[in-house]
Amino acid sequence: MPAGAHAPAAVVRAPSGPATPRGAIAWLPTLQAKGRNALAAQHLRWREPQAKPSTLHLLLLDTSGSMRQGGRLARAKGYAANVLEQAARAGDHVALLCFGGQGVEVLVPPGPARRAAAVRVQQRGGGGGTPLAQAMAAADNLMAQHRRVRGTSASAASTVLWLLTDGRTLEQPRAPLGADQLVVVDFEDAKVRVGRCADWAARWGAEYRQGA
Repeated sequence: MPAGAHAPAAVVRAPSGPATPRGAIAWLPTLQAKGRNALAAQHLRWREPQAKPSTLHLLLLDTSGSMRQGGRLARAKGYAANVLEQAARAGDHVALLCFGGQGVEVLVPPGPARRAAAVRVQQRGGGGGTPLAQAMAAADNLMAQHRRVRGTSASAASTVLWLLTDGRTLEQPRAPLGADQLVVVDFEDAKVRVGRCADWAARWGAEYRQGA
């Protein structure tokens, strides 16, 4: 929740018929309903559970030719599948962009995370160049579209952008505009490291992780 924001007041529901537990017991209304009587099920008042805004995890997976060397792409796909599975367990939303010799492709459009998405990642091939700047622009468009579709609820949810790459490109893309958090996962494992992923993370104020 943004700093300074106030949580919405909890809704207290009186039971209609047999009491069905929903959320936590609202003790003050319960005691008021009980009065001087012994506590019984019909006195219980429940606080409605507040819906948790779903985080959008947007993954940018580098499928270029350099990622096919040394098993980098296989490790990156495994990393992406793990993020997707964790998002599914948390009830979050996910999207997946792949960028390589075939350009930029939305492999998984924004929506509730499903474990089946991890299977689609594993089936993805690779090769060709690294259109990273194009992928970043596509990510910005996808995040803006996601906010429009979800309406006002999107303002309360956060967006995490995951960039999975070995950094083997001469492009110097700007940081994406719509992400609340950015994670750069570096799969460069050559003996002579270029180190572009670490540089991007420092310049963008992103979290840097080593995936190799």
